[in-house]
Amino acid sequence: MGKVFIVGAGPGDPELLTLKAYRVLKTADVILYDRLVNEEILSLRKKDCKLVYVGKEDGKHTLPQEEINRLLLFYARACERVVRLKGGDPFIFGRGAEEALFLEKHGIPYEFVPGVSSFYAVPEYAGIPLTFRGLSSSFVVVTGHETVGKEKYVDWKAFKDVDTIVVLMGVKNRQRIARELIEAGRSPYEPVAFIERGTTDRQRTVVTTLGEVAENPPPVSPPAVIVIGKVVGLKEKLSAFNETHAREEFHGKLDEPAERPATGHPLI
Repeated sequence: MGKVFIVGAGPGDPELLTLKAYRVLKTADVILYDRLVNEEILSLRKKDCKLVYVGKEDGKHTLPQEEINRLLLFYARACERVVRLKGGDPFIFGRGAEEALFLEKHGIPYEFVPGVSSFYAVPEYAGIPLTFRGLSSSFVVVTGHETVGKEKYVDWKAFKDVDTIVVLMGVKNRQRIARELIEAGRSPYEPVAFIERGTTDRQRTVVTTLGEVAENPPPVSPPAVIVIGKVVGLKEKLSAFNETHAREEFHGKLDEPAERPATGHPLI
């Protein structure tokens, strides 16, 4: 019986992969990966590592979660080191905990390897801080994927007084979300940013207002992170350096890390 590593691949830029995730991927026998995982990260695998795509995409035929669980169980019993690779962080709307409970139920050992989450990394690449003295001392991260009538449907009224709202997986429902927030008491003039394909070389940011999204939502394609709040207004000043100079030098170059010192505990 093998061990399953539930690993966060980060938000897109391969250089945001953690060192521990890097080392786990280099030794994996099989990698079950999601749709938003950067292909450059997959290229880190050893030559005989098997890749299994288990991604989900809205509106397209994809594997149900039960089938993904079955595949995890199958490979955990057949291989020594199995990696379940997820975009962002496995515990942020990633079903990492659900899959871990399934493995525990079947006696399969597992380990979590946290990843850099898109909820803060993507806005940061766009020059939008989630907190800022005098503008935002609180923020909330919420899924925009749930549908009306669902038992755990998001109560947008609960976020009326939160300074900054970050919405993941909310592109499809952006107009409804904006309308509900305005109905809850948020200003229609409040700035909103849509950040498409964040942290990649195809990143694009659209800035508008909550009222505009409610009446005439801008064309935006997923994956995109939505940021609502006054901090969006800082983008114009903060993004110029980050999106031009910093990424010209560092973005997306995944180099071999230096050897570890001889002392200290191993990472894995």
